[in-house]
This record gives sequence, structure tokens and C-alpha cells, in this order.
Amino acid sequence: MGEGSEPCGKTLLPVGRTDGSHHWRGRRPIREAVAETLLCLATREPSVREYGFELALCGALEDSERLLARQLGAHVHGRRIADIVAIDPGPEFDQRATITDETIPPAAIDAPVGPGQARPLRDVFPDRRPDERHRIADRAVETGFFESERRNGDRYVRQVARYPERWFDRLLGIENKPDLDRPGDLQTQLRTDVSLGLFDEVILATASHVTGAHRNRLPEEVGIWLFDPDTGEREVLREPTSLPTDEWGLEVIEREAGQATVQPVDPAAKARARRRVAERAYGKGWRTFAWPACARCDPDGAEPVAAVPYCSHYDRIVNPVKDCGESCRGYEPADPPAVDVEAVRDSQSPWVRDPAGRQRRQVGLDRFE
Repeated sequence: MGEGSEPCGKTLLPVGRTDGSHHWRGRRPIREAVAETLLCLATREPSVREYGFELALCGALEDSERLLARQLGAHVHGRRIADIVAIDPGPEFDQRATITDETIPPAAIDAPVGPGQARPLRDVFPDRRPDERHRIADRAVETGFFESERRNGDRYVRQVARYPERWFDRLLGIENKPDLDRPGDLQTQLRTDVSLGLFDEVILATASHVTGAHRNRLPEEVGIWLFDPDTGEREVLREPTSLPTDEWGLEVIEREAGQATVQPVDPAAKARARRRVAERAYGKGWRTFAWPACARCDPDGAEPVAAVPYCSHYDRIVNPVKDCGESCRGYEPADPPAVDVEAVRDSQSPWVRDPAGRQRRQVGLDRFE
């Protein structure tokens, strides 16, 4: 049921005819009755809202040992979006954290340039158009990964520090489906995750009762969590199986009735995609929403989850884009709450805000250390 709507109080009963068809019996004109029935069905909401479920799960998982991000591309050739990505830091995490708190452009990481020898930009990106070269370099400089200088009218770049490939260890992909009665394309999505093997483990998180039929329809490698967004309690119903991330994978590109288009993915492409996902997760995080301009928004109201758009009128986490505004019955105009989400993330996760960066001293015309 949508915000501000009343329960559907009228019932229409189908009455059989001798020709096998049906008509609707009721006290109002049939067009009006059918229209209202369809409207009620269209606006009926699931028992647990997916947006609030997702934020509550992120809040429950957030700690000093794991990085979290929401809504990330988790594909190589396809269009898969992962609801939640959790990252276990690797042995070189501290080196990565000192470079920048933003996402480093993948093209800059792959570029044949290191922290010592500066190279002409045209040699670093020989297959790119001039405008693309400068755009990538500008972004890398903005994030603190590149330094740039001019020599005889040409642009030269170098890394400020070696990129630590082992800064992340395991990637966990979490698909949220609080209401299993509305599975959507869940089965295909999870089969794609398993066959591609981009994540070390794949989890289905739900608030529904999980039956044997549900388990049988899911790939056996997928773990299952039962999560209560109101209490933050999480029960592991099935442990996930580790996937072979360093082997060939198979990605479903398109699926239609009775057939599917798939594409093999080699280990090197998977490794680049995993690094891209990890980099995006590091820079993005999971608090990517805009705060609603409403006095009923209480960032601390959804205990124990910190800094989320909790509505004191409806007593739940809301989606600021879809749920908030003048059409809401509980709306009270006010300035958006002043919440420093970066400070919250810095205090509750391994992510480092505003790192000091690597100190360098020039030891020669082209050499830095």
C-alpha cells in the first residue's frame, strides 16, 4: 500500500457464466470497481521495503574489519548490478589507504607508468584520443594518484606511489530479496554470479521464511541469510561455497525464454573486474543517499544503524527520493540534517578519510622516491 493511501475496502467477486467467462459482481459500476482493484494491486507494497532492508543490512555489517558499498557494477561484459559488496582488506590495505580516499581510475592503474619514472602522456595512453588522455590524467591527479608536469610543452605523468595489488582480499556479493514471494529475476541473477565467479562468495539476504522449495531453486553455492531489519539480527541458514575467482568464468549476457547468450571470461579479465569493483567500493561506500529536507528525518533514529534517513513519522528508514516530499502526510519542511557521513564512515570502517599521502623528494630530473 502506498504512502497516504487507504486500505482497499471493497471486494469484487467473480461470478461464473455458462460460457466459461466471468463478470465482476459489486455495488458500483464495473469500470470503477475494476479500476480501483487494479490500482490497489499496483500500489500494494511488500511487507519489507527493499531500500530500508538494504540500508539496515549495511549498518549491521559495518565494522572496522570490512568495507561496504551498495549498487555496484559486478560484470565483465554484461550489466549485472550487485546490491551490496563487502570487502575484506588484504595485507597491503594500509598502503592503499594512504594514497587517496577516492576511487582511482582503472585506466590510470593499468597505465605503464610507475612512481619513479615520469613518462609523456601520449606514451602512457597511446591508444586514446588526446581529450581522453587528459581527462584520465586530470582525474588521476584529482584523486592524488598521479602527479603531472610540463616539459618542453609536453605533459608528463607519474604515480605518487606504487599501486598495491594486494590491498583487498575477499569480495562478498550480497543480493537482497526481503520478500521471496516477489523474486523477480533472482534465480538468473544468482546463477550468473556463480558461473562468472567474480565474487569469492555470494549471499542471498532475505526477511522471508525460507522453504525447501526456495533452497532448491537457488544455486547450491549461494549462502542464505535470514535478516531482521528491525532488530539487526542475522541468522545464517546456509553457508556459501567459495567460488574459483582465479579460473575461467561464464557470464550470462542476455536471457530469453528457452535460451541464453553467454560469454567466457578469462582469469585476467576477472582480476581486472575484481579490482575495479574493489576500487569503486572503496571510493563510494554505502551512504550515497541525499538527506531529505524534512524535520521528521532523524539520522540517529534507526538504532543501532548509524546515519541513515530514518523517518520518525512512519517509524522506519525511508527512500528520500521516492518517499519524501510535499505529498507525504508527515512532511515538515526543514533544512536537511547536517550529517558528516565521511566522518561516520571513517570512524566505523577501515576506510581512511583525507589521508596524508606519500611524502616524496626529488632526487633527479626524472626520478622521485
